[in-house]
Amino acid sequence: MTHMDEMFARAQCVIPGGVSSPVRAFGPVGGTPVFVTSARGAYVVDADGVDYVDLVGSWGPALLGHAHPEVVSAVQEAAARGLSFGAPTQAEVELAEAIRARVPLAEQVRFVSTGTEATMTAIRLARGATGRDKIVKFAGCYHGHSDSLLAAAGSGVATQGLPGSSGVTAAAAGDTIVVDFHDVDALTRVFDEAGGQIAAVITEGAPCNMGVVTPDDGFNATIRSLTRRHGALMILDEVLTGFRVGPAGWWGLEGGYDPDIITFGKVVGGGMPLAALGGRAELMQLLAPVGPVYQAGTLSGNPLATAAGIATLRLADDAVYAHVERRSAELRRLIGDALTAASVPHVIQAAGSLFSVFFRDGAVRTYDDAKAQDTAGFARFFHSLLDSRVYLPPSAFEAWFLSAAHDDGAMARIADAMPAAARAAAHS
Repeated sequence: MTHMDEMFARAQCVIPGGVSSPVRAFGPVGGTPVFVTSARGAYVVDADGVDYVDLVGSWGPALLGHAHPEVVSAVQEAAARGLSFGAPTQAEVELAEAIRARVPLAEQVRFVSTGTEATMTAIRLARGATGRDKIVKFAGCYHGHSDSLLAAAGSGVATQGLPGSSGVTAAAAGDTIVVDFHDVDALTRVFDEAGGQIAAVITEGAPCNMGVVTPDDGFNATIRSLTRRHGALMILDEVLTGFRVGPAGWWGLEGGYDPDIITFGKVVGGGMPLAALGGRAELMQLLAPVGPVYQAGTLSGNPLATAAGIATLRLADDAVYAHVERRSAELRRLIGDALTAASVPHVIQAAGSLFSVFFRDGAVRTYDDAKAQDTAGFARFFHSLLDSRVYLPPSAFEAWFLSAAHDDGAMARIADAMPAAARAAAHS
């Protein structure tokens, strides 16, 4: 038994499932989770002292690579001044200004601690602004674990939300309408039938939580048009894509429409617990203390997190994004060539530098498409790469992440490991 096996057994005694977030448990791929003790650049080191090329990147924040010296220094300097004040700080103002400079439609910004909190607050703000109750979301899009957004799709093109988790009441989920992603006809019918009751449509800029599903050209603009026509708001969830796929996130890459509210997380906190929502000033002014929509958080705008966010956004220049894009394209070619050589059905879909590998034939446009893949083949592929010290997201329904620290050495290790991983995927 390895040290990690022992650690996992200990963890399961005191933490539900042995983890603090479910995907970390390796349930979809089997085996013992990697317990990380340190990380630097493109690598993480496990509890047995083994290093891995990391393609998880803390699920997005590590755009610059792990433990970037300037980010670490900024956090250390902030920590020396105090860990938390429960009072306004200059760093909050500076980070909000940096966000607005990149995404001008975020005229005002409210900081929170998690992406779940950001989307939950965005929903409350939309309801407060419109006086309406219903929310529309898309099947396969994940917006955190607040009750109304854990609604799962039922049969048919559009359904009332049903609780997607034990502990979520039917009443909490009942005001959520779930539509298949890309189904403009269903979305139009929903608005024709209930437009006067809909407060907002929430969508990921480019969905990344059923695997990466790049929205069709004009799809997000259609959402914007429908919501505006019916007096509803559009919430663009960029907790994952924001500042990751480009200087202004997915909205900056796509353009052509302006959501009412946009949410940020991951990169905006540089790996520290921080998220945000932003929008037009008159809309954001509905939040307390100036407006009637209540939101609060003792650790919101934490000085260590804002210091990390400021440093990360300052360092994330055009050269960083160009490097990550180049490495992502290189890795997609490596994967595609290896899987093709091993005769493994697959499709690789990208949104900027983010991508997913689906073990199936044909494009993935909906959640049902994403589920119709060979997840057992992915598990074999995952473990082969893990044995070669390459650490992938442990699920077939996640995006892969590269960083500015992925150099030639890191890419060479992945390239060397890929043919065997492809062969493993091919053979049950």
